[in-house]
Amino acid sequence: MSIQQQVTDVATRARSAARVLALATRAEKDAALTAIADALTTHGALILAANAADVQRAEADGTGAGIVDRLTLDSSRIGAMTDGLRALVALPDPVGEVVRGDTLANGLELRQLRVPFGVVGMIYEARPNVTVDAAGICLKSGNAVLLRGSSSARSSNEALVDVIRGAVEVFGLPADVVQLVPGDSHESVKALMRARGLVDVLVPRGGAGLIRSVVEESTVPVIETGVGNCHVYVDRAADLEMAVDIIVNSKTQRTSVCNAAESVLVHADVADELLPRLVDALQAAGVTIHGDAAFAAYDGVVAATDDDWATEYLDLDIAAAVVPDLGAAIEHITRWSTGHTEAIVTADLAAARRFAAEVDAAAVLVNASTRFTDGGEFGFGAEIGISTQKLHARGPMGLTEMTSTKYVVTGDGHVR
Repeated sequence: MSIQQQVTDVATRARSAARVLALATRAEKDAALTAIADALTTHGALILAANAADVQRAEADGTGAGIVDRLTLDSSRIGAMTDGLRALVALPDPVGEVVRGDTLANGLELRQLRVPFGVVGMIYEARPNVTVDAAGICLKSGNAVLLRGSSSARSSNEALVDVIRGAVEVFGLPADVVQLVPGDSHESVKALMRARGLVDVLVPRGGAGLIRSVVEESTVPVIETGVGNCHVYVDRAADLEMAVDIIVNSKTQRTSVCNAAESVLVHADVADELLPRLVDALQAAGVTIHGDAAFAAYDGVVAATDDDWATEYLDLDIAAAVVPDLGAAIEHITRWSTGHTEAIVTADLAAARRFAAEVDAAAVLVNASTRFTDGGEFGFGAEIGISTQKLHARGPMGLTEMTSTKYVVTGDGHVR
């Protein structure tokens, strides 16, 4: 059987499973999610062994440290995945929610209801936690999910999906609500992107090249998720101790994720006081600074180029510049931002309001680390991804973002 036929087969089975799942009650879905969380804990050693094999292959192939970090699981990360599933259990079921309703002048009753998409396809790189997050969110929102992870995480994903499918079946739901897309070649990705009519929406998660490829080549509708060239701007009215703490956390708390800061901008009025403290703090944390002339005056700072302003490092590197004022900071961000997350540190309410109003990004943070742009941190349970587009969904996508709507119109013999 060709890869095209294999992908068509799993998509067809997902379609059938989605029709069953769409009718499941909240209690049934929550019981399945709880069972998945319990099973991940029970089978943790099996999952970690499979993951260790993936990590060993990646390191032998010379894979970069940032990607290896995304790939690696440990007991705490498995615990975070199970916590995310249990958080989903506690959240309301969006399916069937009345978005709006009215009785028209002619007596027709009009209701707009939330409904599942049907079949969601995930194309993602390295991170096996996406396997669990996507499965959990799609199950609770009534969607079957087709998972096409990278070959680098194949063993991890196979182990995780086996555990998930076994737990789902115990509660009478079809195991095919969660499936891996067969094949490791680009042909299987292409087949998934061409499965219009069987797959309702695709969500790519990974680097800029992957996302661009899916957006440009897919005939299935795509929700574009975020490359994160995120900035932290320190305003003239900032608490400088707070600014250093926020920048260091935004950059170093976890470098390999899309909400890590990649650039810092400093108002000229506070540069003389802030730069020595900031350079020391970043370098102490192991960060290489790629700076403009003001930053490059300090030992160990690398002179920045335009490539640095455009780079999502996903590593212990950051671009840094001094700007004359808030307007210049906004202009810099407008030119180089990927529209993911932008932050300002300031005690000036007017400056904060202007920054929030003029900066075009999925999330704007005031006096907080960029690392908070996350579905779990926003209270969404887990997240399916962070959308940087403007249609359908923007920002961290949780349960509600994995639904569409339909209108139910009730009459009493009405004719037009």
